[in-house]
Amino acid sequence: MTYRVAMDIGGTFTDVVSCDETSGQMQAGKVLTTPDDLARGVFDALERLRLPLSEVGFFVHGTTQGLNALLERRGADVLIMTSEGIGDVYRIARGNRSRLFDLHYRKQTPLVPRDDIVEVGGRFDASGAELEPLDEDAVRLVAKRVREEGFDAVAVCLLFSFLDGSHEERAGRILREELGDEALVVLSHEVAPEWREYERTSTTVLEAYTGPSVHRYLDEIEDRFSEKGMDVPVHVMQSSGGLVNADFARRHPLQTLLSGPVGGTMGGVAVSRLLDRPNVICIDMGGTSFDVSLVLDHRPDVSPDGEVEGFPLLMPLVNLHTVGAGGGSLAYAEGGALRVGPESAGAVPGPACYGRGGTRPTVTDANCVLGRVDPESFAGGMRLDVAAARDAVATLADHLGMDAVELASGICDVGNAKMAQAIRTLTVEHGREPGQFALLAFGGAGPMHAAFIAQEIGVTEVVVPRFPGAFSAWGMLEADVRRDFSMQFFATGADLDTAALDTALRTLHDQASNALAEQGIEAERRQVGHGIDMRYESQDYTLTVPLSEADDVTAPGFLADIEQRFAEEHEKRYGHATPGAPVQFVALRTTGHGLVERVDAQYGAAAAETSEPVVRDVVFDGAPWPTTIVPRAALPVGAELSGPAIVHEETSTTVVPPGARLRVDDNEFLIMTLAARPELEAHA
Repeated sequence: MTYRVAMDIGGTFTDVVSCDETSGQMQAGKVLTTPDDLARGVFDALERLRLPLSEVGFFVHGTTQGLNALLERRGADVLIMTSEGIGDVYRIARGNRSRLFDLHYRKQTPLVPRDDIVEVGGRFDASGAELEPLDEDAVRLVAKRVREEGFDAVAVCLLFSFLDGSHEERAGRILREELGDEALVVLSHEVAPEWREYERTSTTVLEAYTGPSVHRYLDEIEDRFSEKGMDVPVHVMQSSGGLVNADFARRHPLQTLLSGPVGGTMGGVAVSRLLDRPNVICIDMGGTSFDVSLVLDHRPDVSPDGEVEGFPLLMPLVNLHTVGAGGGSLAYAEGGALRVGPESAGAVPGPACYGRGGTRPTVTDANCVLGRVDPESFAGGMRLDVAAARDAVATLADHLGMDAVELASGICDVGNAKMAQAIRTLTVEHGREPGQFALLAFGGAGPMHAAFIAQEIGVTEVVVPRFPGAFSAWGMLEADVRRDFSMQFFATGADLDTAALDTALRTLHDQASNALAEQGIEAERRQVGHGIDMRYESQDYTLTVPLSEADDVTAPGFLADIEQRFAEEHEKRYGHATPGAPVQFVALRTTGHGLVERVDAQYGAAAAETSEPVVRDVVFDGAPWPTTIVPRAALPVGAELSGPAIVHEETSTTVVPPGARLRVDDNEFLIMTLAARPELEAHA
């Protein structure tokens, strides 16, 4: 008997899911995150499921270690080594303003001060030809400074290294020979072999800044596993939605930056296929944040680049939009108005209802006051202090001249509006109406707010999976190994060398296949796909046009076909296209998937409840409603409920408002149907 285990370490809770490979039986649990020692929280979660640790055969987890280091600005001390004459690239950054009408807008403060940027001799030109050899003596002086001043990492970002990385490779060898294990050395052409000097430098700096903390964490996890007799490889979720082993994560720590919330997106992909819902909005509402992602045509919405905390990233990552609106988000008054988040009570002290010393009202406290949670069994058995929640909400209510119930409703409404706007940000970007999607709700607080968010944006179907509070961890068990590669390939349609394009794609294919082999993936379980970044001439940014297995880039009709597909993608994304206008090829992208063997999950049939359902008053729309309270285990397949109702379980609570209907489908998922809002239905 062996177990497959996945774990998601969040800001408030650490969630764990296990699957018995023999029976397929699934179980899930939650424990409070231990911010002072995340590894301790991992084993607290394992102990909660009472798993024999020696029989764990597969372990994957999402870690926020690197992201936390960035958010809290406690990353490594980094020195940038760059080419002569471009030392100010990182400081100048870009001149665009992300918030045009914000009078207080300021660009993000760089992670590396100007005094810690060193220029060295050596230069390639824009075609990749060497103009000046690398000044190796200057590189050794850099190593001396790193040693003397105690820098933790060096980010090597030389001009045009994406065309020829030989100078960076030589500089890396010298630095590693001089420094040994004293400092992490990161080379930009290995992290982001793409054009745009600032974006490539930013990506390299982020890897250097977050890398040491990720290294320490992974080392500690593996050491603890060894101490407890767990001889199992550690896998880590990547920001792109794929798995890698811990050794690769050490060498490329930036790939794990968003690994926690991405697990939910990959679970969303599995659910979209299981339920035959091609387009799904995934909402993950935990204790600290609210994460939104999309599944489009049964595939995760993955972008070749993005940004985090205002810093650009040149690497594939699931397109996530995050706002500070979790169950622990604090409510407060500002300028006489009610505000919710982004500051969170976290795990310590947590919301007032946790009874851990918190006194400021949160979203969870508001739900307590409204009667929407079971105070006797919350998040895996925690008992809630409803009186403390009411006192915290009442204190703020008095300040605003409201009663506690009225303010509690307002806290939830403000939070719901904030989360609805986060969803619109993504759907509008793709030119889609939210009503075209199903809403998949998970996270400890997601099912509690899903119906209200859905009503706000015009979605009529909400899906609540099994173990919603630990769904991101479940999604990690549904993910495959993934490796991504890219190569600059500049050409216009008029001068496209299809033979050179074919050679480049074959080279990338081999790189991806070999990388999957290094991850232990057999040849028959490898899949490799390609895409081409294209744009109209004189445009700045690109769209990635996927290639199919049937595409022959050397065929006579390939150019016309790929231009037509680009026009269709442009029309879909931006609402217009210019057929016949000259196009440009910019870069090639290759993704290798290593298919992971899966177990058919068995959740166990829900047992019918013999006792009468509990009915108590719960506040909706400012008034108390007699509401059916039922444990999820009492709802067999085919069961139906009419709102208002509340379904509680170990990892989450699902709120069914008045007018909504809920049924249990054949997969034991809760499917909630909502009436369309008349004004949104008329607009559609």
